[in-house]
Amino acid sequence: MWDWFVNLLTDILAGLANFCGDWGLAIIILTVIIRLLVMPLMTKSTASSARMQALQPKMQEIQDKYSDDPARMQEELQKFYSENKFNPLGGCLPVIVQMPVFFALFTVARNIGADAHFYNIIPSLSQSASGALAADGFAGGFVYIFIVVAFGILTFLPMVMNMKNMPSEQRGQSLMMGVIMAVMMLWVGWSLPAAVILYYDTSAVWQVVQQKVVTQRVTDKVKAETEAKLADQSVKVDVVRKEHKPRPKKKK
Repeated sequence: MWDWFVNLLTDILAGLANFCGDWGLAIIILTVIIRLLVMPLMTKSTASSARMQALQPKMQEIQDKYSDDPARMQEELQKFYSENKFNPLGGCLPVIVQMPVFFALFTVARNIGADAHFYNIIPSLSQSASGALAADGFAGGFVYIFIVVAFGILTFLPMVMNMKNMPSEQRGQSLMMGVIMAVMMLWVGWSLPAAVILYYDTSAVWQVVQQKVVTQRVTDKVKAETEAKLADQSVKVDVVRKEHKPRPKKKK
């Protein structure tokens, strides 16, 4: 099954390369196609994340209230999720959908050969920054180092953009997490084929543009709707009407 998927991806890239005349441009076109396909999932993921941020104070309240009774806490949280139609894992699906393509590109980069390039900007899409630096020195490895640095920056940038939607107490933690992730991407990207880095960089640029144009609007709308619903839930009070008893008859 995996070999079939890798061969299919190789054939799709070969077809795109024949159409546009360049393997690097074919990877960019493939990335755009994939991002368009997962865009509805990304919108749902954004809505799920925004809903989680709006619901977080109430969730924390439930956790504090039932901290001594984990079973009751889980029961109340599940009830709360159900009432508010919230799936804690809803934000993971777009990433899971794209992961097979990301990993398959490792093999595809070997299949397309060392001669596959990106308009001579990237001489070989199967080469890595570490390999290019060792083979050709800084002059030959500069472009590979550049796209790897972009790999780290483009990992960090969306996290920074998300911080304005977070409570102030979470921003420091998120900033630290972003720095750690960026450093990890630099370390991982150092030995990745340029084809994989080009795919990720293109996808990350798309993510940044989408976040500025679409994501923020979806986030603001969902958070406003969720907060309004929570406010409405908090003012609802069960009213028990008193039973009307017949008035006692006056004695004559």
